[in-house]
Amino acid sequence: MAIELKQTLKLTQQLVITPQLQQAIRLLQLTRLELVDMLSQEMKENPLLEEVDEAKEFEDEPVTEGTEETSSPSNDRLSEVKGEGEGVKEFDWENYLENYNMVSYQRQTDGDGEERPSFENFLSKKTTLTDHLHWQLQLSRFTETEERVGAWIVGNLDEDGYLKVSVEDISAEMQAPLELVEGVLRRVQQFDPLGVAARELKECLLIQLEQMTPRDSIAEKIVSEYLHLLKNRNYAVIAKRLGVSTERVSRAAFVISKLEPKPGRAFGGEVAQEIIPDVYIYKLEGDYVVHLNDEGIPRLRVNTFYKNILSESRPGVEGDRKYIQEKLRSAVWLIRSIHQRQRTIYKVAKSIVKFQRDFLDKGIQHLKPLVLRDVAEDIQMHESTISRVTHNKYAHTPQGIYELKFFFNTGITSTEGDSLASESVKNLLREIITKEDPRKPYSDEKLVDILKGMNIHIARRTISKYREMMKILSSNERRKVY
Repeated sequence: MAIELKQTLKLTQQLVITPQLQQAIRLLQLTRLELVDMLSQEMKENPLLEEVDEAKEFEDEPVTEGTEETSSPSNDRLSEVKGEGEGVKEFDWENYLENYNMVSYQRQTDGDGEERPSFENFLSKKTTLTDHLHWQLQLSRFTETEERVGAWIVGNLDEDGYLKVSVEDISAEMQAPLELVEGVLRRVQQFDPLGVAARELKECLLIQLEQMTPRDSIAEKIVSEYLHLLKNRNYAVIAKRLGVSTERVSRAAFVISKLEPKPGRAFGGEVAQEIIPDVYIYKLEGDYVVHLNDEGIPRLRVNTFYKNILSESRPGVEGDRKYIQEKLRSAVWLIRSIHQRQRTIYKVAKSIVKFQRDFLDKGIQHLKPLVLRDVAEDIQMHESTISRVTHNKYAHTPQGIYELKFFFNTGITSTEGDSLASESVKNLLREIITKEDPRKPYSDEKLVDILKGMNIHIARRTISKYREMMKILSSNERRKVY
C-alpha cells in the first residue's frame, strides 16, 4: 500500500469565545457585591476608567438623545452581546470618542444628592467560639503544659463545638500523658457554652444534664441508653424498660428537649448578611412596574485626559497611543457589558411579572409552573443567559423578597386539568402539617389521601422528598406524647 501526501480544503464552523464575551457572560451571573468588587478592581487596573460624580454629572457630561435611548432598560431592540468585531485593529477612535458618551448606564430615578454612609461603617467583629474559649482558658488555673493542651483542644473544635480528634492523637501530637489530656478535656467541657468539646451527641447532652439542679436520673438514663428510641418518640417502650410511667418519660423528654445539641451554635456559622434586592416590583395604577436597584453600583466613564491624548489636537507617542487604545477598548466594552447586564435583568424580571401576575396579586398558592425556556422564548434570549441572570438575584415583590429562581417551578397536574407549581404544593403541605394534631401527626400516606381530596395526585415518595426539602420531620419524629 503506497503512502502519499494530499492537500485538501475543508470548511468547518468553530465557536470562539472572545475575552470580551467571556467578561459579559461573567458579569451576568455576578451578585451585587461581586459586581461592585469587580468594578473597583477594574478601576484600579485600567487608568482610563473613573467613577462619575453624580453631583456634577449633568454639568460635566451632558447626555445626548442617542445615549438616553441606549441606556433605557426598556429598549426592546437590544440583542444579546455577541463579542464580535472586538479584534479589529483598524478603528477610528477619534470619531468614536466624539460620538460615544462614556457615562455608564443611567439610573431610573434621581438620587436626593445626600451622601449615604457605607455599610462597612456598621459592621462589627463577632466573637467566635475559639475566642470565647481562649478567653476562659487564660482565666483558668492551668499549668503551662495544660494550657497548651487546652489550646490544642480548642483549636480542633468544629463550628458546632464538637471535638473532631481523639485524645490519643492529641496525646501523641503534644507528647503529653493521656491522663493529663483527658483531665484537661473534662475541664474544657465545663466551659461556657456547657457541653463544648464533646465527642458525640450523647456526651454533650450528659454534660449538660450533670450540671442541672436537681439532677434528673431518668433523663440521664434515657440519653445514655435509649437515645435512639427517644428520637422516634417510643415513650411506651422506654417506660417499660425503665419501669416507670409514660408520663414520667414524657417529663424527662421535655427536659432533654431544652438542652443544646450544638453548643457552638451561638458562635459558629457565617454572619447573616442583609439581602439587597436587585429588582423592585410594585403595583402602580393597576399595573406592575419593574425598577432596577442601581444603588451602590459605581457609574463609570472614560477619563477625559486620555480622551484628549487620542484626539488629533494632542498627538502622543505611538506606544502610548497603542496602550491607551487597548485600555479604551477594554473600558468601553466593560461599560457596554454593564449596560447589557442591567437591561437583561430588567427584561427577565419584566417577563417573570407577565407570567406570575396571579402570584403577585394573590400569593404563593397561585404561583404558576414556569421553566427557563418560557422566559427565553418571550424575550428571545438563550436559556443559559436566563439561568445566569437569575443566579443569586433577588426581587422585592408585594408578597415578599424572593430569589428570581424561585419563580421557576415544575408543574403538577390536578385531576381538573389545572397545573400547580411545586412551590405551591410545598406551601400547601406545610399548612396541612401545621394544623395537624401533634399527638397523631399525618403520615406520608395520609398526606397523599388529603391532597387527593383536593384533586392533587402526587406520589408518596414525592411527599417525602418535599418534606425533606422543607426540613419537616417524619410523622414518628413529629409525634408529641402528653
